[in-house]
Amino acid sequence: MSVGTAFHDRTAPLNRKMQWREWAGFYAASVYADFHDIEYNAIREAAALIDVSPLFKYRVSGPDAERLVDRVITRDATKLKIGAVYYTPWCDEHGKVVDDGTVHRLSPTEFRWTAADPQLRWLRMNAAGLHVTVEDVSESLAALALQGPQSRAVLEAATGESFADLGYFRRRGSKIGAVALDVSRTGYTGDLGYELWLPEEAAAEVWDALVAAGTAHGIRPAGMLALDVTRLEAGLILLEVDYTSARQAMNPEQNYSPFEIGLGRLVTFDKADFVGKRALEAERRRGGPGRRLVGLTLDWYGIEGLFAAQGLPPAVSPTVDRSAVPVFAPGRGQVGKATSRGWSPILKQAIALASVPPAYEKAGSQLEVEWTVEGRRGRVRATVVELPFLDLPRKRA
Repeated sequence: MSVGTAFHDRTAPLNRKMQWREWAGFYAASVYADFHDIEYNAIREAAALIDVSPLFKYRVSGPDAERLVDRVITRDATKLKIGAVYYTPWCDEHGKVVDDGTVHRLSPTEFRWTAADPQLRWLRMNAAGLHVTVEDVSESLAALALQGPQSRAVLEAATGESFADLGYFRRRGSKIGAVALDVSRTGYTGDLGYELWLPEEAAAEVWDALVAAGTAHGIRPAGMLALDVTRLEAGLILLEVDYTSARQAMNPEQNYSPFEIGLGRLVTFDKADFVGKRALEAERRRGGPGRRLVGLTLDWYGIEGLFAAQGLPPAVSPTVDRSAVPVFAPGRGQVGKATSRGWSPILKQAIALASVPPAYEKAGSQLEVEWTVEGRRGRVRATVVELPFLDLPRKRA
């Protein structure tokens, strides 16, 4: 049975349509407003509050904390400085991705680790022989994403201090009223934004303070539908949609290495041994994996033509479609699949993330994506483009 997060007393009255979904055993709002485009606009034009408390969160501490982190993730943990944050995948012994998330360095001997799936057993298994403690703080630590071009102004108004010097993927402690919290320059929207980590008992107080501070900046709560659109525009992958966790894979096709899902840049080979390193080195010697993550823009006139053939006006869903559909090479059979598809309001373009062979990963490559209208399957031309689809300078400014 799902339960409310620490912010539920504030989010539930705002969710008048009672549009909830389950996220790791918690209620997560799909949408608060009559339609999610209002919340999308808040993320892209003003400021939005997104309850991300259902993330799994772990405190890794002790003299060997760094050694454990370095043993598990594909990046070099010895180079993660205090006050910095890594986005990283971690793999099983076959070099296949178990999950991806963030690792925050809080002190020389303490880290905060976030993940989409439960990782406690995996971390403790890999901690064998190390002087380290792994504690699940998922329920005691609330998390709130403050995203959008006005997010810095809202945060500064609520805390009474400047955040102009907090760089991208950096973190530091702060206070809202008497509540001590940690602020990281991170998010899942591809926009300027922050994530706030705070004691669950202070959730309502912090929410109220941010809403009060954000009123002049057009702040709104935003749900999962709006978040899904922004993460697709930002070219960000989603577990069990764009790839399958190695722990859930039922066949070899469902196993993905970091190089297959656009995370190869986050693999450091010249570091201490980590789980999956030998397998990834072997993959590299073979010339890399047989499929790659790409971005696709879909031809509008092709979509329009398929609807016209059925005597219908064109219609594209405003929500992200997470069902995989075939990708074809022109004049050939299926060569891959599109995993996340949707309409970008800011780009005025239908876009998709897809998995295709290396021969088609170059920008400008021409492909076709299956598109169904009234039960009739057709194909729409698609062009491979560089990711992310939307790269806002303010994200890093």
